[in-house]
Amino acid sequence: MSATQLVWLRNDLRLDDNPALNLAQQQGDIAVVFVASPGQWQQHDDSPAKLGLKAASLKDISAQLAQKGIDLHLVEADFFSDVPGKLETLCRQQGYTALWFNQETPLDERRRDQAVCELLQQEGLETHALAPDLLVSAPVLTQQDEAFKVFTPYYRRWLQILQDLQQPPYPAPEKQGKKLTFEFDIPDWAGDYRDDLWPAEEEAVLDKLSRFCEKRLKAYPDDRDFPAQPATSTLSPYLSIGRLGPRRLLHSIQYHCLQQDLHWQDNDWLRELAWRDFYRQLMLHFPRLSMDKPFKPETEQVVWRDDEAGFQAWCEGRTGFPIVDAAMRQLKQTGWMHNRLRMITASFLTKLLLIDWRRGEQFFMQHLVDGEFGANNGGWQWSASTGCDAAPYFRVFNPTRQSERFDPDGEFIRRFVPELSSLKGKKIHDPDDETRQDLDYPLPVVDYKMARKRAIDTFADLKKD
Repeated sequence: MSATQLVWLRNDLRLDDNPALNLAQQQGDIAVVFVASPGQWQQHDDSPAKLGLKAASLKDISAQLAQKGIDLHLVEADFFSDVPGKLETLCRQQGYTALWFNQETPLDERRRDQAVCELLQQEGLETHALAPDLLVSAPVLTQQDEAFKVFTPYYRRWLQILQDLQQPPYPAPEKQGKKLTFEFDIPDWAGDYRDDLWPAEEEAVLDKLSRFCEKRLKAYPDDRDFPAQPATSTLSPYLSIGRLGPRRLLHSIQYHCLQQDLHWQDNDWLRELAWRDFYRQLMLHFPRLSMDKPFKPETEQVVWRDDEAGFQAWCEGRTGFPIVDAAMRQLKQTGWMHNRLRMITASFLTKLLLIDWRRGEQFFMQHLVDGEFGANNGGWQWSASTGCDAAPYFRVFNPTRQSERFDPDGEFIRRFVPELSSLKGKKIHDPDDETRQDLDYPLPVVDYKMARKRAIDTFADLKKD
């Protein structure tokens, strides 16, 4: 009888479509381990909401594994540097001879995994580090075998590779013994999150995916930029911790596009998922992104403003720009923000207030239930014009125009800035001074035209060097 294989779950918290679980079980019985690293997560600014969803997901996984007779070990190693020793001890105590896991792309995670593999192999144990959890996990390279630095050509090549893959989702592991007693205590590191918005059960997550594809996929290109409409998938919290596998996502898109007479290769939602892959792969090619560095080295010379009052007004949703304030309050109340609003609020902080993008990146990570290092870093650097394929430095969103265009009736603003709910028509996008005073709503913290010119001049000076 073959020895039991140990599968290490990390940011792939699912049984469905999990290569490590499936391929390990083809070798024999499996056991599963999850290593909590609360000290490291705090250093990485993971939000209480994200850790709450992670803990609730683990509880669901625990119950599923117990039903299948598969042991789950919950180990705590405060920092990544503690992980190799903890896993080696577990393998030795339980007699496991092989460790399986799906790789991750950020630098700290890769260094942790390398240290684990080196220690276990020294002890005579096998390690199986499988491809990262991406729709296209193989490197997507130019004809010169270099990393793409612009998204559109990357996306064309990415689509070509994806069409050739056509790999079905991996089935969940099979039962391998008697049902185990199921016990799970919510760990100390878990925070509160909106479980009414994001149920953690895998069955509910897969159902949410199917319902989005069935009901909203066709209208997604037209409706996705309007935050008052329930037009987006709101699956990002699950993608950030790997509750959904990439093959399952692709399978759902292809199936529902076929049902609705759509071409899956042209799907706008698939393109958004490609951005996630793009930002994750950049982590592999450009380690500086994991070191608080801008992608464009020349932008290290930008002199960011030290404006604590402006930053606090932005954090609290009291900037005097209704769409910005509504977005920031949505983030603080729900742990999530609509993608169009992420661009508006990030542009506001980095261009109009000229505050260092790293402060905004950190604040988002500390509050987002879907905080994911690659996508969050990529989005902030795009907005700040410091990143790969970033917005041109002279592109500065006008929050009022964005508001009029994407929340024309002020429905979203009224939902999250209730003090303005009585205003009619266009007035809600930029109330006059008297109205602001009457409704106890602040004056704008910055003059748009002046701030726009200041930002453009700041970046234009870099070009001259």
